[in-house]
Amino acid sequence: MKKEKDYLPGYSGEVRKVLEDNNLIVWSEIILTKPNGARFHGILLPRAAFTAKDFITIRVLDTGYNIGIEITKDIKFQKVGEVQGNYRLPSIKVKRNSQIPNVTLLGTGGTVASRLDYRTGAVLPAFTPEELFAAVPEIQSRVNLTPRTLFEILSENFKPEWWVKTAQEVAKEIERGVDGVIIGHGTDTMAYTGSALSYFLQNLPIPVVILGSQRSSDRPSSDAAINLLNASTVAGYADCGEVLVCMLGSTSHKYDYLHQPTRVRKMHSSRRDTFRSIGVPPLGKIDWLTQEITYFRPVKPRNLPEKFLLDVKIDPRVAMLYFYPGMNPDILHSVIDKKYHGVVIIGTGLGHVSTELYNALDRAKEEQIPIVMVVQPLWGYCHLRVYETGREMLARGVIEGSNMIPEAAYPKLIWALGHTGFPPNLSEIKQIMQTNIAGEIIDRETRFGFSIFQGIEPGIKSVFEKI
Repeated sequence: MKKEKDYLPGYSGEVRKVLEDNNLIVWSEIILTKPNGARFHGILLPRAAFTAKDFITIRVLDTGYNIGIEITKDIKFQKVGEVQGNYRLPSIKVKRNSQIPNVTLLGTGGTVASRLDYRTGAVLPAFTPEELFAAVPEIQSRVNLTPRTLFEILSENFKPEWWVKTAQEVAKEIERGVDGVIIGHGTDTMAYTGSALSYFLQNLPIPVVILGSQRSSDRPSSDAAINLLNASTVAGYADCGEVLVCMLGSTSHKYDYLHQPTRVRKMHSSRRDTFRSIGVPPLGKIDWLTQEITYFRPVKPRNLPEKFLLDVKIDPRVAMLYFYPGMNPDILHSVIDKKYHGVVIIGTGLGHVSTELYNALDRAKEEQIPIVMVVQPLWGYCHLRVYETGREMLARGVIEGSNMIPEAAYPKLIWALGHTGFPPNLSEIKQIMQTNIAGEIIDRETRFGFSIFQGIEPGIKSVFEKI
């Protein structure tokens, strides 16, 4: 028996009866007036599974945002018409221009390639790279874009094996002779992937630019289009042989910053200008309107293709632990029991853990499991020679991770163990981890950088007083 179509998916009870009494179905264009005079003009959407039962969901036409409205019997509805929802963009074909660079877009998923799922209200991977191309037609005049989907996953589902696969696909594009590669990636773990690619892709002959967005592509406030266009310009025209993260530099949508993945962190859960370089300025900046690229620090120029090296040896049996007061040594013992081959610990202050972990550290040393220490403060260095605790940890084989941020240290240890094998020579691991490979270790932090981030700069006092 054929199932009857539901014209009010997600709605039930009294709210459904009110909608039916007003001859409304999902995708109806409505004007809703509340008793206090508040008026809303929008499209009635399917209700998400987790929305309160007394609410309807509409997409407000003059803002483009979805809102929930509590429904009571005295609310007035006016049906204007019906607008069937379509949340996928058509693929388009364009003629290639031999006068502009050839750039490949590798799609992996994430918010830059996503839309809203109106059943759950959650953001899901949906837009294909082809759809993104259709959404940003300005790209056609800048580069010949060849979109290709590698994965359709959210960034929290990335694994080290996917880092390897992504690097291998970049290598294929380099062999094809493209002028640049851009990678669409979810922002949550973008720094991890970018750091891994920085170790894997050496002596690059082209820019490899990673981009994402904080707002899904079907939202009017999305940063996807600006990031995609800017990344395409950098990939096609910049004289840069590095892996870069290209993300919005301000909520004004005027420019993107170019960051070294091994020095960048997502600093805010939802702001569009969330990415910040730590300890150093960004590598550069690209203006949204002029597409002019400005560098703040030296960048590696494009290398000769024959010098390119793909180095994807890894050992993914690495754990990362964040030390906290009262942390039970059983946690580190369990990591050893589970046969992990290496551990990155994010320690307090200069890189400390409690003395209760000494026995577990002794055991790790005996079993040749490298322990790499980085620090919880985002600024500053791991230094285990100042306090007694640090010296005790050094005696137990703990490796100082200098000022590597965790997002850079974790994939680096995976990469280092891929070269040494397990059990490794701990001295060899130490040498690799303390050698700067891709900008993850800096000799000294930018002068006044921390102070500026904390607001100690001319005029900041008056700004603080106005907040």
